[in-house]
Amino acid sequence: MGRQGFLGEFEQMVLLAVLQLDDTAHGPSISRELEGKAGRRVSRGALYSSLDRLEGKGFLRWQVEAATSDRGGHPRRCFEVTKAGVEALRTSRQALTNLWAGLDQVFGERAG
Repeated sequence: MGRQGFLGEFEQMVLLAVLQLDDTAHGPSISRELEGKAGRRVSRGALYSSLDRLEGKGFLRWQVEAATSDRGGHPRRCFEVTKAGVEALRTSRQALTNLWAGLDQVFGERAG
């Protein structure tokens, strides 16, 4: 897998948040998901930079949702993880699992 296939920690979190949210994944909901489940506050700029970068890598796509009156007539982008994004997450998880293997004693945890 080329460099494009590797995910940084924050990129993994963003993709996982989008998957958790399914069809309700838009900027503010992704931000709330990251804060609520990962305890990670993120600026709007950092989030949208990451979303754009993930789209550029082919791991994410978005479509415009119709404008609504509660948004002042403004449309919103809804995000979806692509098959390539799921595969990148799978590869990343396997690499981390391989690296964690055998370290339970270091962290004071018991195996299985």
